[in-house]
Parts: sequence; C-alpha cells; structure tokens
Amino acid sequence: MIPDLRAQDETAVRATVALVDRVRPDDLGRPTPCAGWDLAALLAHMTAQHCGFAASATGRGTSLAEWRTHPLGDDPAAEYADAAEQVIAAFAAPDVPERTFALPEFGAGVRVAGRQAVSFHFIDYVVHGWDVARSLDLPFTLPAELLHAAVPVAEAIPDGPGRLAPDAAFAPRLPATDDPDPLNRILALVGRAPTWPHA
Repeated sequence: MIPDLRAQDETAVRATVALVDRVRPDDLGRPTPCAGWDLAALLAHMTAQHCGFAASATGRGTSLAEWRTHPLGDDPAAEYADAAEQVIAAFAAPDVPERTFALPEFGAGVRVAGRQAVSFHFIDYVVHGWDVARSLDLPFTLPAELLHAAVPVAEAIPDGPGRLAPDAAFAPRLPATDDPDPLNRILALVGRAPTWPHA
C-alpha cells in the first residue's frame, strides 16, 4: 500500500514557499530545468497545481477549469503561499487518504485513491522545489528521511515513449538512477540532470 505522505508533502511544500518568497520581479524571466519554462511559467504552474489538488481533495476538481494556469499577478509569492496553504489545509482532513481524487489532467474521468494523489503532489513539489532553487542559484535542502520516502514514488513513475510527448510531466529517465544521493537519484528518475544548467 502507498504510505500516507501528507506530512512529507507539507514539509516539501513549505520549503518551496520559502524559496518562492525570495523571488523578485527581475527573476521571473530566469530559465528553469523545466524545458521551455521560465521561472514565471513554473510558478504559475505550481500555483495552479496546488489549487487543482486542493479542489480534488474537497470533492471538486473534476473540471479542467479547477486546474487552469493563470498569469502571475502583482505578488506571485503571496499568491503562491496562499495556494500552498489551501492544499495543505485540504490534505489535512483525516479521511483524505481514503478519498477518491479526480485528476482530469491525466484524462477525462480519471480518478485515483487519495494516497496516490498525495504521492503525485509530493513528488512534484520535491522536484519543482529543486527547479526553483536551481533557477535562483540557491541551495535546496530537504530532510534525508523525506527524500528517502520520495525515491520509491519517483521509481513508480512509468518510463517510456510517453515521456517524450510535448505535454509530458517528466523527461525520460537519466542513467544515474542508482546514485547514492537520494535527491540526485530522484532527479535522474524524473529526467533532471542534477548539474543543471551544466552538462
């Protein structure tokens, strides 16, 4: 059974809030490890995903409108922090692991168990936290036990031709999936080069 990763998810999300709070307007055009996305596009995506998962956790989220990415407003950090608090609060309900989440981004009518939905959100924010940190040239540190909990989630993400699609969530795996550093291993599993932007 997939473990209940809500505590780890909250820790990862709060780490991203601290990073995003350091973003300044001049930073928004910076490149990120997400191909084709500058930092503004990445933050808009991260904010929207919090809102979508929060909606699904509370029995909504069946419409793609709940997941739609919007242009950043005048205070992206505040908007992001608000969205993060929304998803943390939504995930805190005791029965969330047993609820069914609608995930229309995966396809019309797609529904998954709450534990699995939280695991998807968790791995996204471990990885996107690193993306933001690399874009800003800042360190990204998460507790070792959290990273070890994230490794099997990353390992469970299917690899294959689907990762080459234009809208794929992750690039194909990189060879260093046996790296002893858990964060580097996670990054390789989702197609990120730990040394980005260098080869």
